[in-house]
Amino acid sequence: MNKIRRGDKIIVVSGKDKGKHGTVLVTAGDYVIVENINLVKKHLKPNPIKNIAGGIENKSMPIHISNVALADVNGRATRVGIKIKDDGKKMRFLKTTGAMLST
Repeated sequence: MNKIRRGDKIIVVSGKDKGKHGTVLVTAGDYVIVENINLVKKHLKPNPIKNIAGGIENKSMPIHISNVALADVNGRATRVGIKIKDDGKKMRFLKTTGAMLST
Protein backbone atom coordinates (compact mmCIF):
# COMPACT_ATOMS: atom_id res chain seq x y z
CA MET A 1 0.00 0.00 0.00
CA ASN A 2 1.45 3.34 -1.04
CA LYS A 3 1.49 5.91 1.72
CA ILE A 4 1.31 8.86 -0.70
CA ARG A 5 -1.34 8.80 -3.39
CA ARG A 6 -2.74 11.00 -6.14
CA GLY A 7 -4.73 13.92 -4.73
CA ASP A 8 -2.91 14.06 -1.38
CA LYS A 9 -1.82 17.43 0.01
CA ILE A 10 1.94 17.30 0.59
CA ILE A 11 4.82 19.48 1.75
CA VAL A 12 8.36 19.25 0.38
CA VAL A 13 10.82 18.46 3.17
CA SER A 14 14.12 18.71 1.27
CA GLY A 15 15.53 20.09 -1.95
CA LYS A 16 15.29 23.40 -3.76
CA ASP A 17 11.52 23.65 -3.14
CA LYS A 18 11.72 22.89 0.60
CA GLY A 19 8.68 24.15 2.49
CA LYS A 20 6.35 24.43 -0.50
CA HIS A 21 2.90 22.85 -0.47
CA GLY A 22 1.11 21.19 -3.36
CA THR A 23 -1.17 18.41 -4.54
CA VAL A 24 0.10 15.13 -5.98
CA LEU A 25 -0.85 14.77 -9.65
CA VAL A 26 0.86 11.47 -10.54
CA THR A 27 2.64 8.71 -8.66
CA ALA A 28 5.05 6.42 -10.49
CA GLY A 29 7.11 4.00 -8.44
CA ASP A 30 9.29 5.98 -6.02
CA TYR A 31 8.54 9.33 -7.67
CA VAL A 32 5.65 11.77 -7.54
CA ILE A 33 4.75 14.74 -9.68
CA VAL A 34 3.36 17.64 -7.65
CA GLU A 35 1.68 20.68 -9.17
CA ASN A 36 3.93 23.78 -9.24
CA ILE A 37 6.83 21.94 -7.54
CA ASN A 38 10.21 21.17 -9.17
CA LEU A 39 9.45 23.33 -12.21
CA VAL A 40 11.84 23.35 -15.15
CA LYS A 41 11.86 25.24 -18.45
CA LYS A 42 11.02 22.95 -21.37
CA HIS A 43 11.79 24.12 -24.90
CA LEU A 44 9.25 22.95 -27.47
CA LYS A 45 9.71 22.83 -31.21
CA PRO A 46 6.74 23.97 -33.27
CA ASN A 47 4.71 21.10 -34.74
CA PRO A 48 1.85 22.22 -36.98
CA ILE A 49 0.53 18.66 -37.34
CA LYS A 50 -0.11 18.39 -33.57
CA ASN A 51 -1.08 22.09 -33.39
CA ILE A 52 1.86 22.97 -31.10
CA ALA A 53 3.06 26.57 -31.45
CA GLY A 54 6.44 25.97 -29.81
CA GLY A 55 8.28 28.12 -27.30
CA ILE A 56 9.23 27.70 -23.65
CA GLU A 57 6.89 26.21 -21.08
CA ASN A 58 7.18 25.43 -17.37
CA LYS A 59 6.85 21.74 -16.59
CA SER A 60 6.60 19.91 -13.25
CA MET A 61 9.23 17.19 -13.04
CA PRO A 62 9.19 14.15 -10.73
CA ILE A 63 10.48 14.42 -7.18
CA HIS A 64 11.51 11.44 -5.07
CA ILE A 65 8.90 10.26 -2.60
CA SER A 66 11.40 10.50 0.28
CA ASN A 67 11.59 14.27 -0.24
CA VAL A 68 7.88 14.86 0.41
CA ALA A 69 5.58 14.28 3.38
CA LEU A 70 1.84 14.51 3.82
CA ALA A 71 0.57 17.77 5.31
CA ASP A 72 -1.92 17.69 8.17
CA VAL A 73 -4.70 20.22 8.76
CA ASN A 74 -2.20 22.57 10.43
CA GLY A 75 0.05 22.51 7.34
CA ARG A 76 2.85 20.61 9.10
CA ALA A 77 4.61 17.55 7.73
CA THR A 78 3.43 14.27 9.19
CA ARG A 79 4.13 10.59 8.81
CA VAL A 80 1.57 8.07 7.63
CA GLY A 81 0.55 4.88 9.41
CA ILE A 82 -1.65 1.99 8.34
CA LYS A 83 -4.45 0.54 10.46
CA ILE A 84 -6.40 -2.59 9.67
CA LYS A 85 -10.11 -2.20 10.29
CA ASP A 86 -12.40 -4.91 11.66
CA ASP A 87 -13.53 -5.86 8.15
CA GLY A 88 -9.91 -6.45 7.05
CA LYS A 89 -9.49 -3.26 5.00
CA LYS A 90 -6.33 -1.19 5.37
CA MET A 91 -6.72 2.52 6.09
CA ARG A 92 -4.09 5.24 6.13
CA PHE A 93 -3.94 7.66 9.05
CA LEU A 94 -1.85 10.69 9.99
CA LYS A 95 0.51 10.16 12.91
CA THR A 96 0.21 13.73 14.25
CA THR A 97 -3.57 14.08 14.35
CA GLY A 98 -4.78 10.49 13.98
CA ALA A 99 -7.09 11.54 11.16
CA MET A 100 -8.06 8.76 8.77
CA LEU A 101 -7.38 9.31 5.08
CA SER A 102 -9.67 8.23 2.28
CA THR A 103 -8.42 5.45 0.04
